[in-house]
Amino acid sequence: MKEVYRMTKDELAKQYGMKGLTEEQAAKNLETYGRNELMDKGKKSIFKIFLSQFADLLVIILIIASVISMISGNVESTIVIIAVIVLNAILGTVQYVKAQKSLDSLKELSSPKAKVLRDGVKKEIMAKDIVPGDLLLLEAGDIVAADGRIVESYSLQVNESSLTGESTNVEKKDMEIPEECALGDRINMVYSGSLVTYGRANVVVTSTGMNTEIGKIANLMNNTGDKKTPLQVSLDNFSKKLAIIIMAISVVVFLLRIWQKEPVLDSLMFAVALAVAAIPEALSSIVTIVQAMGTRRMAKDNAIIKELKAVESLGSVSVICSDKTGTLTQNKMTVTEVYIDGKCILPEEIDIRSRQHRYLLYNAILNNDSSISGGKEIGDPTETCLLVMAEKAGLGDKGISEEVIRDMMERQEEIPFDSDRKLMSSKYSVHGIPTVFTKGAVDVLLARTEYIMDGDTVRTITKTDIDNILNQNRIFSEKGTRVLAFAYKECKKGEHLTKESENGYVFIGLTSIVDPPREESKEAVLSAINAGIKPVMITGDHKVTATAIAKQIGIYHDGDIALTGAELDNISDKELGDILEKVSVYARVSPENKIRIVDAWQKKGKIVAMTGDGVNDAPALKKADVGVAMGITGTEVSKDAAAMVLSDDNFATIIKAVLNGRNVYRNIMNAIQFLLSGNLAAIFVVLYCSVMALTTPFLPVHLLFINLLTDSLPALAIGMEPADKSLLQNKPRNPEEGILNKKFSMKLLAYGISIAVVTQTAFYIGLKVNAASASTMAFATLTLARLFHGFTCRSGYSIFKIGLKSNKWSVLAFLTGTLLLIAALMLPGFNTLFMVETLSGFNLLMIGILAFLPTFVFQVVRLIKEHYNKK
Repeated sequence: MKEVYRMTKDELAKQYGMKGLTEEQAAKNLETYGRNELMDKGKKSIFKIFLSQFADLLVIILIIASVISMISGNVESTIVIIAVIVLNAILGTVQYVKAQKSLDSLKELSSPKAKVLRDGVKKEIMAKDIVPGDLLLLEAGDIVAADGRIVESYSLQVNESSLTGESTNVEKKDMEIPEECALGDRINMVYSGSLVTYGRANVVVTSTGMNTEIGKIANLMNNTGDKKTPLQVSLDNFSKKLAIIIMAISVVVFLLRIWQKEPVLDSLMFAVALAVAAIPEALSSIVTIVQAMGTRRMAKDNAIIKELKAVESLGSVSVICSDKTGTLTQNKMTVTEVYIDGKCILPEEIDIRSRQHRYLLYNAILNNDSSISGGKEIGDPTETCLLVMAEKAGLGDKGISEEVIRDMMERQEEIPFDSDRKLMSSKYSVHGIPTVFTKGAVDVLLARTEYIMDGDTVRTITKTDIDNILNQNRIFSEKGTRVLAFAYKECKKGEHLTKESENGYVFIGLTSIVDPPREESKEAVLSAINAGIKPVMITGDHKVTATAIAKQIGIYHDGDIALTGAELDNISDKELGDILEKVSVYARVSPENKIRIVDAWQKKGKIVAMTGDGVNDAPALKKADVGVAMGITGTEVSKDAAAMVLSDDNFATIIKAVLNGRNVYRNIMNAIQFLLSGNLAAIFVVLYCSVMALTTPFLPVHLLFINLLTDSLPALAIGMEPADKSLLQNKPRNPEEGILNKKFSMKLLAYGISIAVVTQTAFYIGLKVNAASASTMAFATLTLARLFHGFTCRSGYSIFKIGLKSNKWSVLAFLTGTLLLIAALMLPGFNTLFMVETLSGFNLLMIGILAFLPTFVFQVVRLIKEHYNKK
């Protein structure tokens, strides 16, 4: 079959159609061709995940030890060892599956969308629902969702580097190519995954999913493993070092027991069990599940995390560079006033009988890429509010809609808005005369204006006119409003619209557009400042407008500095570094300016979060430590470049995400503290008994039982501790700081020694009866003490302050562990299985008192501190 790019327009229309599909046709094509998705590389089955839990050196050693135990006739010990290994594998499998489901749901939430023409109406649909035959509507900032042939091109330029490796933009045309050519030369085609950097186009979809060019590449790609986050890597390194230390201790214990005439097999079993019990092998999976749960919580708070590492970075963010529009403000743009014919009027007062007023409406409606369909505003809020202004002017009452006007006057040429020109122009035939309508920044457009409308006549613009316009612009701007200038020019037939021809305009008027601050912005900014985070506004708006809004919400204070992009260009990096911490507002900035600002903060050792929504924001989003894209107004390019997407475009959501990020890190550190302090206590007791030539404090089966109960379940419960706003009172953490800092290590030793002391005391009390009672009491006390210790490790505050109800999982983990311990001590058959002695009521009471004592002491100390801190 003839390749699509070589087809004539007639051949293309015959095979695919060129006017879009109906919903019925789209549904049939979806059944025929399938979803527009690349096939998954193939997920592991649950059985394979389960088997992979055994691919661990220590588990393999333990399995060998259980076989040795069975050969030696110790069947009970073998049963318990195998049971513990299988239960740990089940728990690991459940954790893996839950984490994967969390990540899958996030991928679903952040999946791209595309605009198509269905049933003759412009609709936004999920990219995966696009089918061959769809008419794809592309504009600057979109990621091309499928392969297709260009039907109409309006200065379209596409970056195809993801496919061809060519970094320069490719200019696309709706021409026919009769001869064969390479993929990079097919200028009448667009390909899935490429980026629209300029202009717009209508494209008929010809291939989707695995049939696209990028799908063919996907078929050739080798499977790649998931990349671990920096925290996971550092924890893995930490765990390896810890394993070496514990293995060394196990060897010492093994040799000491041999020296004390213990049987070699029993000594080996005990040393191996001690190593397995002491090493927090569940740490890596706990980190993953805690992070995944954190991302799910963030998703509920409208922050979609695309990269797990962003969760860690959020915890240490010290600067947030935020866009103004839609993030700090409501993104409900409204035209409140119109300056026309030398006076200010309301939108409702626009009179379509006046030629000047009519030309303002033509400009607002025609020179506009947005639309309102079924009451839903589609497109840039600044443009949609102009359509709303036209409705308020009474067009709707007269049965005239935007579609009617656009059908009457077809767009002939256009130059889309870009942040460098700060203008948008489009050409139409108005009453048979080629007319260019332009809107944009007041200062830029005035510099290109030669005439002004005075009523229904046109005359040369005077200095007085310009002064009046600039004065009105200043008045509008001081109110914190966005100001758009409107102009037009009539041109000769055959004269093309170019950037060079954007001159000689007739000034029509100004619109004052209000985007009020979000109600929650002021509180969110205050929370950021209290959290040691510097909020910085970076916007394309006028300096006066930006400063007015920044003052209202608390970003700009007396003594702060506001810089424009031009002013920034005129200072050196050293000069910027000297004033950086005083600059709160950057206005009229370019993409290069944004990268420079982020870089300047990073050079000061700060972790920077950067928000953005446009194509021009993508480089800065990539440069920032945490790139934050807007989910509603954001282009697909910005979402692709970011690590986090705000589904509500709200600055307050960033602060919630920072809180969640800090909470995730805190919970992980608390879980590590819990695991290591309990394991340290067991090591201290074993070493003490070995050095003092006392009988064995724990049997291998005891250590395995403790490992199951006091590692995974309480540690996971600690990982689910909800965030509290006090975390935002702390300064951002240093991301370079290691896990075992001085404060952490001192707490670890204090916890480990206290649990070891009560366990050893219980051992001595039991030793007055016999060795079996001593071992049983040490086992029960250590188990229960670690279960109680889970409450201490939940937070740095006392349990009286945080309460038991705030984390039901910690209570559930404690009750489950306690019930299993009671079963091991008291139920017939279990005491034989776990090799425990029947204890007296007094000894059971002593176990409860001793196990609770460390937690009681630490909670009382915290309560006293909290009492004195209030004073």
